[in-house]
Amino acid sequence: MSHSETPGSVRIRTDDGNEWRFDAIQKAARFYDCNRSNAVAFACNDVDQLVAAATRVLERDDLTREQRREITETLSTRAVSFDAEFGVAVQTKGEM
Repeated sequence: MSHSETPGSVRIRTDDGNEWRFDAIQKAARFYDCNRSNAVAFACNDVDQLVAAATRVLERDDLTREQRREITETLSTRAVSFDAEFGVAVQTKGEM
């Protein structure tokens, strides 16, 4: 998207069962020690890097099956699920 196509603002719905989103944004702002807008952008940028790093760790040859299982359980969240049973797979909330 070119700079001229970038909207001036983006709205995130936090009503009708989406109240958890505001809490998540507030937590991110505290974590990153910044305003909510920057926190959302930082978190969005970080998620790709974190998933790629987790995938690299799970693909290591020196891990046992039990270690891989423990790592997948530790790193999986409500929106991202790791599976290392037969190779490494990442499933996101949209795919679940």
